Amino acid sequence: MISNTIDAKMLSKMFLTGAKSLEAKKAWINELNVFPVPDGDTGTNMTLTIMTAANEVASMGRVEMQPLCKSIASGSLRGARGNSGVILSQLLRGFTKAVSDKEIIDIPLLASACNKAVETAYKAVMKPKEGTILTVARGIAERATELSVSTDDMNFFLEELIKEAEAVLARTPDMLPVLKQAGVVDSGGQGLVEILKGAYQAYLGNEIVFSVSEEPMPGITSEKGYEVQAGFEIKYGYCTEFIIMLDKVFNAKNEQDFKNYLESIGDSIVCVADEDYVKVHVHTNDPGLVIQKALTYGALTRMKIDNMREEHQEKLFRMSLGAGGQTKYEEIKENDSKTDNANQHTAGEPGSATLKPDDEKKTEKETYISQPADDGLADPGTNTERKDVGFIVISMGDGLDSIFKGLGVDKIISGGQTMNPSTEDMFRAVNEINADSIFILPNNKNIIMAANQVKYMVEDKKIFVIPTRTVPQGITALINFTFDMSAEENNEVMSRAILDVKTGQVTYAVRDTVINDISIKQGNIMGIGDKDILAVGDAVEETALKMIDKMVDEDSELISIYYGRDTEEQDAGDFLKSVEEKYPACEVEMHYGGQPIYYYVISVE
Repeated sequence: MISNTIDAKMLSKMFLTGAKSLEAKKAWINELNVFPVPDGDTGTNMTLTIMTAANEVASMGRVEMQPLCKSIASGSLRGARGNSGVILSQLLRGFTKAVSDKEIIDIPLLASACNKAVETAYKAVMKPKEGTILTVARGIAERATELSVSTDDMNFFLEELIKEAEAVLARTPDMLPVLKQAGVVDSGGQGLVEILKGAYQAYLGNEIVFSVSEEPMPGITSEKGYEVQAGFEIKYGYCTEFIIMLDKVFNAKNEQDFKNYLESIGDSIVCVADEDYVKVHVHTNDPGLVIQKALTYGALTRMKIDNMREEHQEKLFRMSLGAGGQTKYEEIKENDSKTDNANQHTAGEPGSATLKPDDEKKTEKETYISQPADDGLADPGTNTERKDVGFIVISMGDGLDSIFKGLGVDKIISGGQTMNPSTEDMFRAVNEINADSIFILPNNKNIIMAANQVKYMVEDKKIFVIPTRTVPQGITALINFTFDMSAEENNEVMSRAILDVKTGQVTYAVRDTVINDISIKQGNIMGIGDKDILAVGDAVEETALKMIDKMVDEDSELISIYYGRDTEEQDAGDFLKSVEEKYPACEVEMHYGGQPIYYYVISVE
């Protein structure tokens, strides 16, 4: 007989079967992505996220509610990949937080847990958009609340939640025009529906036998060293950090009020609340006001206040000692370094990041096609000597790896558009770098949320996530870093610098669709810009030129081209000449990127 309550053993079965149900449909869910590119990844990201937690749950011996909930919440957070994966992990985190201290889940508690899941997920997204997985989750929670006061039949309750989820999912194209024009429902919402369907089957007694997966994660390689420069005016002078040891309830309203107060007197705000403490970081001109407000919630510990203006003035003085007041690059020497740092950048001189050592300094406009690197990127292991700053980037090709290595990145995580790395991948990389401050450059809009979760998992290092949405933005951000500035200052400079970078990517369509009134057929070549489809055609180079034409304006100075592993070097050379002829006022450079799927990745600055 089917029970009207759910215990830990049943919840475990429902979670594992829901995970397997999602995994079985991941390829289909990938195809629901709006852009018909061959790297649709929502299904993959959600599956890898939930499977990290499922592997932990499946490895448990005796199943009890609290350790079960902890495994689901922590496993999904560490395994979170892409925006959809992060949101799923937050839904699971909120749900388990509501039930972890109970032995039995009845309908009212289940409804409360659904609402807690939605609340947690919405808080994790800076600008929630309707017509997504969040909307489907909210629809489930609202229906659960309605039913919780009218039925005690768990079977009926679960059936109705699934019906509501499917009904809301069917309405997502009406909420997001881009979905309607592409003829698809929201892929993340579809993934959530599949999890619920699988969970319901387990409740009925039809669970799937789960085996622990040993699928390897994306690999990490590394190198060291760095050189760049920049400068700016500081708006808020004091970097203020501390932890509030709560002695009263810090509910959602208190948290929002506190954040609003911090925003009124500062910026660069991080406020992360847990059951017993609140971690706070803010740049302000009056730390005393921040401290007074924080003390109304509890005692403070781990307090740290830095005068950023004083530090900045000292650095400016040291900079002024250089010729012409410009900072000179210093060669960063490491015992295991294998680079000769021949490809140095100076302010206002873009140049190629992969020039040969014997290339002389160019006095006239000249371009160079870099060749694929034939040496591997060996990981020398964790640094033994503590340093000020370290760098982690997400890359998607061997040529791009070499460029980042030449720029002195500590850890290169293979992934990018075709495989989003997890929060745990980045957390592991952070732990392997012995530095006070670490910058993470996601280089993909779908990795930024997962990278931001790392901030809340690390206590002994400052984590800065530069919101780079493309590889060219990542390269620009690195070039604008300087060791003569604080990490906080560099965070602002690098984040500002990437705003001047336009990126376009050339690939092929995997299905017919219509986007922004542009008809696309399977096999067409597409030029995809930062926000929209910029060009569609039948030939790669022709489409790429059309795309560049939409990106270049009167202020454009530099065009950087990275050709992929499926593009012939001769074709790339011919394309380079065409770009130079069409845009004689711009500096044009080309590099081997080695990225899959995308024939060219092109930036305009």
